[in-house]
Amino acid sequence: MFRNRLAPILAVVSLSFVAGCGDSGSVAPNESDVVAGWDSYGGDAGGRRHSVLDQITPENVSNLEVAWTYNHGDILGGTLGEVGAHGTPASTTFQNTPILVDDTLYVCSPFNKVIALDAETGEERWKYDPKVSLAGQYLLNCRGVSAWTDARAQPGAHCATRIFTGTIDARLIALDALTGEPCPNFGEDGTVDLTEGIGEVGPGEYGVTSPPVVLGDRIVTGSMVLDNRRVDAPSGVVRAYSARTGKRLWAWNALVPGEVTTRTGEYRRGTSNAWTALSADPVRNLIYVPTGNTSPDYYGGHRDGLDYYSSSIIALDGDSGEVVWNFQTVHHDVWDYDIGAQPVLFDFPTEGGTRPGVIAATKMGHLFFLDRGTGEPLLPVEERRVPRRGVPEETELSPTQPFPVKPPPLHPDRLRPEDAFGFTPWEKAACREIIEAARSEGIFTPPSTQGTIQYPGMVGGLNWGSLSVDQGRGMLVVNTQRIATYIRMVPRAEYDAMVEANGGEEPAFGFEPQLGTPYALERYPLLSPMLGAPCNPPPWGTLVGVDLATGDVRWEVPLGNARDLAPWPIWWFLGDIGVPNLGGPITTASGLTFIGATTDAYVRAFATETGEELWKARLPASAQATPMTYRLDPDGKQYVVIAAGGHMLLGTKPGDALVAYALPD
Repeated sequence: MFRNRLAPILAVVSLSFVAGCGDSGSVAPNESDVVAGWDSYGGDAGGRRHSVLDQITPENVSNLEVAWTYNHGDILGGTLGEVGAHGTPASTTFQNTPILVDDTLYVCSPFNKVIALDAETGEERWKYDPKVSLAGQYLLNCRGVSAWTDARAQPGAHCATRIFTGTIDARLIALDALTGEPCPNFGEDGTVDLTEGIGEVGPGEYGVTSPPVVLGDRIVTGSMVLDNRRVDAPSGVVRAYSARTGKRLWAWNALVPGEVTTRTGEYRRGTSNAWTALSADPVRNLIYVPTGNTSPDYYGGHRDGLDYYSSSIIALDGDSGEVVWNFQTVHHDVWDYDIGAQPVLFDFPTEGGTRPGVIAATKMGHLFFLDRGTGEPLLPVEERRVPRRGVPEETELSPTQPFPVKPPPLHPDRLRPEDAFGFTPWEKAACREIIEAARSEGIFTPPSTQGTIQYPGMVGGLNWGSLSVDQGRGMLVVNTQRIATYIRMVPRAEYDAMVEANGGEEPAFGFEPQLGTPYALERYPLLSPMLGAPCNPPPWGTLVGVDLATGDVRWEVPLGNARDLAPWPIWWFLGDIGVPNLGGPITTASGLTFIGATTDAYVRAFATETGEELWKARLPASAQATPMTYRLDPDGKQYVVIAAGGHMLLGTKPGDALVAYALPD
């Protein structure tokens, strides 16, 4: 039934950097001899997700066909209802974007197996299994790996080119790109233990799910922290290591400015982490760090300024790790609005030429255009008054929050009772009743014991899929999702009684303990009680094109249909209603935008200039991943590759397919 498919939604609810800047944006003739790869998770160190390739064009994209498929075999679990709340393990999700080095693709599976594939045929060349611990994990995930070539090494020497991967059980591993063997002079037999200085860590509480970033001879990584469990969660420290030896070069912890980095030999606990991909600017020797929240996410009465760097973009000096500048997108964040998107470097057009910029995309649907060297806004940002009445102990709520004037917010900022949606009058009335009973005063309505409608929900808005910049066309393309969340602060005595009634076990999925605070958290997607459709009106997912110079929205279209959420004929009747999505877009010089992301199992191509859908193809599972593209030879084919792995929290089935598309011979 529709409800069974939708109920799990959001339950927790070789392009070089210079090449990426130089695309003219004009459409080149078919079969041009442009050759380019994809050597970083985001296409380049600045995360532009743009390719100079132009063999596949708006005119011939409908001819794309499957060139090869690779199945890694690492699948566990199913949808949330099938695997339970904190199963061990619950489910895999294949969110990977491969990278290309020479003629080899490198990909990682949800079990952190690193795999090398022939880029023309998809045939496996080698596989490395780090044998990760699955204890306490409920969502197994590896978004990508990184590559580094040692300029001092002889070409072809062992570990002259290295593949770096972080693991869900907190290890940083260096592998020889040719053989997959660990590099013995990196750390201890190829491995650095990332729990060093972290202190006590619970099962599944601390690890790495995003690829490290490379800057010169340094490898820099953040970490994933389960930050709704307790006040003293593991530290969110960001660290840089020597790519040759694995020696730690510096560590940056999101402390109150002026506070010392460590205490009693350990990094301070509960600090904001950086779980998504970082970016690098080799010209300025800067690392751009998107931060999460000080633990826990929904209560900050204990923080005492420790969230100074929360929900921010931080520019760190690549040599020392010192803060060069910081820009905060949410003050005293108690909504889990941490920045999930990789910061994207771009050139901001002005009348006097371009100005180096960086784009911060947030879960609120806000896009902040910032100066890359100073963090100053390139387009207007204003502080606007927001509601402040939270729980009594929450005394530091900010009276204002930063809003970008341009680009305008890409997500509606309020869900009113009269906006309630339902496929039947009874469904609509039920949704309206929930909204009327809760606080729903806009995007920054504080969490409350009464119940609060969070809209955007904590998954976005915009998330880890980030965005793509087509510099030549003066545009960015980004996908959004729109699913409201219901949150309630549960007084500690009430929560403890629930635990006691449950035989000492935590309540069902949807509750977080937030230990060390006066409140636990109840949180679930706001869905209608019978059919399980979102209570907010569609579209539930969009694709948006934004002008880089003015911040104006050029176009917006619904993204995806309900095929894999609703039974026939309901999904056909709904059409392209726009559905929940996780993953991101890429753009090409020929004027194409490729994206999967949606809960329906399709990969699509759109015209970058207009948002017109030009092509789509059915996948073995939904693609909660960002595609990539490459061409190895002037006489060869351009490939578009995407991972189809599903996502437990979106209610889609898990998969293990990496699918490559190309034009026919």
